[in-house]
Amino acid sequence: MEEPKQEQLFDNPAKWTEHWAGMPSYEHKDLRPLQTILVHLRNESDRELFQNLIGQKITSKTKYIWCPQVTIESNAGRSFLSIDDNEPLYPVFIISKGRWESRLTSKVLDKMCVPYHIVVEPQEYDFYAAVIDPAKILTLPFSNLGQGSIPARNWVWNFAVDCGAKRHWILDDNIKQFSRFEDNRKTKAGDGTIFRLIENFVNRYENIGMAGMNYEMFIERKRGIAHPPYVTNTRVYSCILIKNDIPYRWRGRYNEDTDLSIRALKDGWCTILFNAFLCDKSATMKMKGGNTDELYQGDGRLKMAQSLVDQHPDIVKITEKWGRYQHQVDYSGFKTNALRLKPGVVIPSGVDNYGMELHITVPQT
Repeated sequence: MEEPKQEQLFDNPAKWTEHWAGMPSYEHKDLRPLQTILVHLRNESDRELFQNLIGQKITSKTKYIWCPQVTIESNAGRSFLSIDDNEPLYPVFIISKGRWESRLTSKVLDKMCVPYHIVVEPQEYDFYAAVIDPAKILTLPFSNLGQGSIPARNWVWNFAVDCGAKRHWILDDNIKQFSRFEDNRKTKAGDGTIFRLIENFVNRYENIGMAGMNYEMFIERKRGIAHPPYVTNTRVYSCILIKNDIPYRWRGRYNEDTDLSIRALKDGWCTILFNAFLCDKSATMKMKGGNTDELYQGDGRLKMAQSLVDQHPDIVKITEKWGRYQHQVDYSGFKTNALRLKPGVVIPSGVDNYGMELHITVPQT
């Protein structure tokens, strides 16, 4: 999958700061080096001479150094926890198949004490019930339809509507961690506050159809030019908050998240992809289970890209990158989809960290 160029997606800073008021602190500085110099050392004597000149230890394994020397702080053991009660407002669902052993998303939500339901096919219920609280399991009324996750996603959507929820979260089952991105650090989220923050931001507006967290791998920690806390009007994937009354349902077999995002954008809805809150998702086809066996084997990559071209030939084309077929979407036509505040809503001023405090756990020796 080839992502659109960042500069095509990100808001003007003067625009996003206005909307971000009343949300947590966010700073992303440009930490890239001014200059990088390649130094050749002919032998160990040269290496010793050079390290004495700069006052830094250099070994045969040293790949780079900073001058002057900087202290590299580990992010291990760091997490943001809130002193307030910030559970998600809307129901959280995980779609899962064949992954009761790994159950990555389920594990991380349990650690964060975020309530959820995991949605499984009936033939796999016993496997999941052996490792997950049965009260958290919803069993689908069908199995092995060969249509990927589409039928399960639509069942969840209807279930959420029947429950009276105005929105619902739908998560892939291979998310390893959720993080808050602030001050050039991706720090683990220790509870569900980041879900509540997204919900509260979205609920200010009347025309946000979908929102979600960006992938951790797409955010460059040191590059602070093009990463504001959120972007508008692009694809939302894998960790999605959906407005239940938008007039759509999931369709097709491939790229369902991209297709749903595009349909909403074409009708004038806005989408929000958050960079301040991230999910770390295992790469597609790297885990057994899910859609890997049903959809992605053989020429699945080409079929996946072609299906999106067939649905949206006006803005999608097929490219080849990293030795495999990709789809490429032009989202530039949706820049004019503008956020509209709900009547009577006033965006609060200042910073609100929702009680989040940094906790550091020192590993026991």
